Amino acid sequence: MSPRRNRPKAAGSSGRGAEDDRSGRYGGWQSTESWQGEEWSVRHVAGASADGKTYRCPGCDQVITSGVPHVVAWPEHAGVDDRRHWHKACWNARDRRTTRVRRSGNSPWF
Repeated sequence: MSPRRNRPKAAGSSGRGAEDDRSGRYGGWQSTESWQGEEWSVRHVAGASADGKTYRCPGCDQVITSGVPHVVAWPEHAGVDDRRHWHKACWNARDRRTTRVRRSGNSPWF
C-alpha cells in the first residue's frame, strides 16, 4: 500500500481547474439537456442546500420536502420565474410522465 499524497498538485497538472468546475452555490452540478425541442439548464441540488424549503414537483404533483436532493430545470432562454423543481426520478422519467392529478380551482399551488 502506498502512502497518501498530501502535497497539492502543480498549477500545470492535468487536474480539473476552477473553470471546469460546474458546481454552483447550491452544492450541485449544472448541465444542459435537450427536451421538447429546446435546450434546458438542469442543476442538481444537494439536499442540505434545500433546507427549510418545500417545492411541488411538476412530474408527480407531490411536495419535495425540505432537505431532499432534487433537480431544478428551466429553458435556456427563460428567466428565473420559469425554474421548476423536480424529483430526480421524475426528471429522468419526464418523457413518460404527465401530471394526471387535476386540481379544483380553489386548490393551493404551493
